[in-house]
Amino acid sequence: MILVTGATGFVGRALIKRLVADSTPSSVLAAIRGFGDVGYGVQTVQVGDLLNSIDWSPALKGVSAVVHCAGRVHVMLDVTADPLEAYRQVNVRGTLSLALQAAREGVRRFVFISSIKVNGEATVLNHPFKADDMPLPIDPYGVSKLEAEKGLRDIELSTGMEVVIIRPPLIYGPGVNANFASMLTWLARGIPLPLGAIQNLRSMVALDNLVDLLVNCLTHPDVAGQTLLVSDGEDISTTELLRLTGQVMGKAALLIPLPVSLLKISAAFLGKQAMVQRLTDSLQVDIEKTRCLIGWSPPITLKQGLVKAVMGMRL
Repeated sequence: MILVTGATGFVGRALIKRLVADSTPSSVLAAIRGFGDVGYGVQTVQVGDLLNSIDWSPALKGVSAVVHCAGRVHVMLDVTADPLEAYRQVNVRGTLSLALQAAREGVRRFVFISSIKVNGEATVLNHPFKADDMPLPIDPYGVSKLEAEKGLRDIELSTGMEVVIIRPPLIYGPGVNANFASMLTWLARGIPLPLGAIQNLRSMVALDNLVDLLVNCLTHPDVAGQTLLVSDGEDISTTELLRLTGQVMGKAALLIPLPVSLLKISAAFLGKQAMVQRLTDSLQVDIEKTRCLIGWSPPITLKQGLVKAVMGMRL
């Protein structure tokens, strides 16, 4: 049996749908915070908030593999008094408590969804992050994910449970929220955007592509103990992404070619430096290790992923 945490979330729900399609509902157990039904006929177990005080034993009986999707997600404007401690409570201590209990219950493999933020916030153009680069997280979220990764490797070493770590960049697909959802809304409403002259390159990953890799990582013998990067294998500038998404929508993206230098000056006045930095900086990932190690390639293209995201948009 496979236990999926964060089963009602963006990635968790899609993973469960795929796992059920590949096997049977009885082979999947969904861990959720409260009461409810994730659908697809799978059994659920209520675990509450992801804290280190959770007794996971009822959820781990008969489980051979865990895919840990749950966590405290990245927050753009975090108003928590101590953001790093808030991330550590869930992403580090909660994760390591689950992993240690899983190892004690005889779970064979633990697949952890980390973040490309462990590598850093940006790359030099055409010099992508690689899976084995020295980590350089900048913000509390990235720091917490790195600390969780290190703790998992320690548990792997001491218990023998196989740990696979996946670091995705921006994930998009049907039901996506946050900044990507905002972009879809702006384009759908025909709002002019001053983003017509950005020559960066960014990697993203379609939800279907991430789920496909996760499924492969549950059984492939060569991923045990590995850290893998994932993307669509197609890097794109912010400007071209907006144009392509508009094309998928059947709407011309209204883009004003404002120089990046003016964008950054305006952002400084408006207190939007972080947002503009993400729109203008490059962030590329190299998935060659993932391709070569298990012979994996993204099953859908960037454009196909955008079509699915647009079809699932809520306006």
